[in-house]
Amino acid sequence: MKNIWVVLFCFISLFVQSQNEQLANNYFDRGEFEKALLSYEELVKVQPANFNYFIRTIECYQQLQQYDKAEKALIDRVAKYKQSNTIVELGYNYQLQKNLNKATKYYDECIDRISKNPTDVYSIAYQFEKRGLVDYALKAYQTALDKEPKFSFNYQMALLYGQKGDLDMMIEKFLTEAYVNPQNLVMIQNQLNRFMTEDSTVTFNDSLKKALLTRVQKTQDVFWNEFLSWFYVQNKEYGKAFIQEKAIYKRNPETFANIVNLAQLAVEENEPEVAKEILEFVLANTQDLDLQIQSHSYLMEMKIAKATEKDYPAIDAELDNLIKEFGVSPFSLSLLKIKAEFATFKLKNPELGKTILKNALEMPLDKYQIATLKMELGEVLLYEEKFNQALLYYSQVETDMHNDVLGQEASFKTAKTSYFKNDFEWANHQLKVLKSASTQLIANDALDLFLLISDNTVEDSTQVALKKFARADFLLFQNKTTDALAAFQAVLKEHKGEPIEPIALLRIGKIYEQQNDFTSALSQYKQIIDNHKECIYIDEALYFSAEIYNQQNNAEEAKPLYEALIMNHQDSIYFVNAQKKYRQLRGDKDI
Repeated sequence: MKNIWVVLFCFISLFVQSQNEQLANNYFDRGEFEKALLSYEELVKVQPANFNYFIRTIECYQQLQQYDKAEKALIDRVAKYKQSNTIVELGYNYQLQKNLNKATKYYDECIDRISKNPTDVYSIAYQFEKRGLVDYALKAYQTALDKEPKFSFNYQMALLYGQKGDLDMMIEKFLTEAYVNPQNLVMIQNQLNRFMTEDSTVTFNDSLKKALLTRVQKTQDVFWNEFLSWFYVQNKEYGKAFIQEKAIYKRNPETFANIVNLAQLAVEENEPEVAKEILEFVLANTQDLDLQIQSHSYLMEMKIAKATEKDYPAIDAELDNLIKEFGVSPFSLSLLKIKAEFATFKLKNPELGKTILKNALEMPLDKYQIATLKMELGEVLLYEEKFNQALLYYSQVETDMHNDVLGQEASFKTAKTSYFKNDFEWANHQLKVLKSASTQLIANDALDLFLLISDNTVEDSTQVALKKFARADFLLFQNKTTDALAAFQAVLKEHKGEPIEPIALLRIGKIYEQQNDFTSALSQYKQIIDNHKECIYIDEALYFSAEIYNQQNNAEEAKPLYEALIMNHQDSIYFVNAQKKYRQLRGDKDI
């Protein structure tokens, strides 16, 4: 019974102390330093050895400009506990009073302590960092390293050099740490990527590239080729990344995983020539069936994307030959999906598409493969305007893959199907949730569709223009481009001056782009730029126009469009690409 009372008493004491600490912290955070001081002094009485409580007491004295009290407490503390970090605080107390001679004396004493006992560096360097004394923190680490070379402070020193703005030394320390402790590589690359993203000039990128190239040239270690490949990928220079990956492969021909991933990135970033070169390299150098099928699938998708109707028979025959070569099995699922989609949307033969997908569903498949096929089957049924059947398949995927990106994609397709059906209220109900989807692409698409519906409902409660627009969008989904173009043009003519106008212009512009009618496309975008400066589609009109001029090597027309986007639309998803391309056109060094 006695033991129970002892435990209960300890528990109550800890609870009360925790409450007092929280109260003191709240006072301090709100700037009520007199109240905070009283609370911390009580806490120090209970736990005199607690450094955190003590240092907060000192900080309260300093905020209240009671430097004499702080000095006395610090001197007493040094005498009693001999803690080196307290000496840093004593020096900092003098620095606050503009007494730099005395401050320097105590700082130097701390450095001297490290030279005598290098393990003191941990508490001293931390305290220097905490007080923003970057040069002294670096000196502390370097002094310890001079005495104990086995210590490793590359990461800490890199961060400090970054604070100083000494980017070359920061890079040097980060790269050294990455090589010595490769388990920290991802963490270091995240830090470097932050500077690559945030740096307002290309200086950092140039310095990092130069440092990596120097290491690649000086050593045969593939570690640096891999690091340089990562750098080029961050800058979306996939061709240069491929050169490094080939160098890695020559020395370690065991895996193609990174090369295939690189090809996928090139496809996603609309770099078809680079992607094709990479995939052909894979096909020429591997006997792995999975990699061969994957590479052929990417190549066929790119071929279909740029094909015209006269190319369809040859593509259809090539797909049939590939399926015959690799067989109908779970391994060739990607080719079967491409064939089903091609048959439906290009050859206008949805019955063949459904047959391929339903037969594939009879094979022994995993959960993800089944969901992928059901999604594709939903697309074919949607093409046939069998909305409810399509919704059924999407709902199944949504339920079975609710914790996966595929589940979110199915949710978006459900919302879009409701939009095509003109069930706008239900579509927006689903889109509200998807606006915060974990996948940025789905979140952006959901937000775009949500705004389209919302903006064109406020002034037109009957949603006449929106219904016509949704029908035109559906024709575009069915790949009936000519009919879709006519439908969008009818919307533009019949609802000029209404909120639907700028998005109709944007859709028409994209169709003209796909038809390589760039003059007409630019004309549509220019109407948005000139007449709809406040609309949410202005950044797209600027970027798409700039891209056309850039591809035509017309830098004088492209530059002001990129610049307008950069200056006025920093929240645009095209901002980073526009910034990079503007710098290149301006004549900056390659990044």
